[in-house]
Amino acid sequence: MASPFQLLQESTTLETIQSFFIFTTIFLLILLKFRHGRSRKLNLPPGPSKLPIIGNLHQLAGNMPHLSLCHLSQKFGPIIHLQLGEIPTVVVSSARTAKEVTKTHDLALASRPQIFSAKHLFYNCTDIAFSPYGAYWRHIRKLCVLELLSAKRVESFSFIRKEEVASLVHRITETYPGTINLSKMLGIYANEIVCRATFGRGFTGGGEYDRHGFQNMLDEYQELLGGLSLGDFFPSMEWIHTITGMKSRLERLFKRFDCFFNEVIEMHLNSKKKKGDHQDFVDVLLESKNRDVRDLPLTMDNIKAIILDMFAAGTDTNFITLDWGMTELVINPRVIKKAQAEVRSIVGDRRNVLEDDLPKMKYLKAIIKEIFRLHPPVPVLVPRESMEEVTIDGYVIPAKTRFFVNAWAIGRDPETWKNPEMFEPERFMETNIDYKGQDFELIPFGAGRRSCPAIAFATPTVELPLAQLLYSFDWELPPGIQAKDLDMTEVFGISMHRKSNLFVVAKPYMP
Repeated sequence: MASPFQLLQESTTLETIQSFFIFTTIFLLILLKFRHGRSRKLNLPPGPSKLPIIGNLHQLAGNMPHLSLCHLSQKFGPIIHLQLGEIPTVVVSSARTAKEVTKTHDLALASRPQIFSAKHLFYNCTDIAFSPYGAYWRHIRKLCVLELLSAKRVESFSFIRKEEVASLVHRITETYPGTINLSKMLGIYANEIVCRATFGRGFTGGGEYDRHGFQNMLDEYQELLGGLSLGDFFPSMEWIHTITGMKSRLERLFKRFDCFFNEVIEMHLNSKKKKGDHQDFVDVLLESKNRDVRDLPLTMDNIKAIILDMFAAGTDTNFITLDWGMTELVINPRVIKKAQAEVRSIVGDRRNVLEDDLPKMKYLKAIIKEIFRLHPPVPVLVPRESMEEVTIDGYVIPAKTRFFVNAWAIGRDPETWKNPEMFEPERFMETNIDYKGQDFELIPFGAGRRSCPAIAFATPTVELPLAQLLYSFDWELPPGIQAKDLDMTEVFGISMHRKSNLFVVAKPYMP
């Protein structure tokens, strides 16, 4: 009788499998040895030990990677190195190291990795946020800064902000003395502001908001774009996205956005709008496309990619800031009373807050900074990718390394902030720290070349409704509900929502 070993040799299939595994094991050992030697030579930042093949992916298990990354930084320092599958990664979690990434080495780290979900949703990454660094990105960034989001253009939308804030107040007033879902109302406000500025019209009337399924589209967008997709850490095995269902979900969502944008663009192309009429973002982009830009003409797909940035990111981030802000105010009665006293003393008997009033509201501005510190809309900034070797803190980091800036951890760094877990706007009354990219302790919009160009648009979009809500209503939690009963759980995606909606009672204020 043949021995088991002889039977194995006689089986061609088993022999092939055995050879494959021997070859794979040898290859992995060589690869790991090469990486180990390279790490020692380059003096990479510290980090946890790695497992074969997956590296440190197991240490980001769960749906709160900003927390996992924060815990790792607390153990290994403000700059750490991780091997996430095939992707060498550096994570920075302090103001000092964030400054190195976004200012000192800003140009070398100005590109973006090609994320699978972004390629599918943003027309092969031809938007502002995910486009790789180069001539095209510089062109559309200039277009956005000088034409779409300039101070003059933002000012031209003041009538939209005024009307939508009035509509928000009216919807809330109608509910008294009942309990309202304030999160839903803030979501509608944020969506209407962005839709009117981007498309020239709102979509709440006649049930269009629900017909288009905006809320579902936005929820799916932030989940697919921000979730840690296994395939993104193994680019050589892109087929994983098909097995996990990620690809089919992205294709369905892309078609919904694309159909909607086609409808909007067609409406603009057939518009009877005259020269000199108020322009929305689509008008500006179509006009730019029609100009003789010989070097970098915009295509319709480019325009739709930029529109998606404005529509989805603009709606989501403004809503998140207002939702977290009102939640923190309702559960901090001392702060809300102080804020109401400031707003009401400035507005007086006028009833309506004017944008000219906002610069006088110092405590309101401190509140918004504190909201951004504790609840940055994008907790881990959109990743960067190094285009060349850089040295940070004495560590040598090679090209093609992915960089994550943990804005959430920076905002809660005890080395920078006293009582970092407490909601205390007063901390900003004693400092000039701002969120516009020059103070690295507070970078909800990022900093450097890849910072969000929409700060000027976002600021009054958040400040005006918050001031008006503080003026127009006295806020309470529903009967039987206390602050400790609220679910403050975060839902991680490309942006960071509260898991639960905010239900409140809004009593109209009569001066």
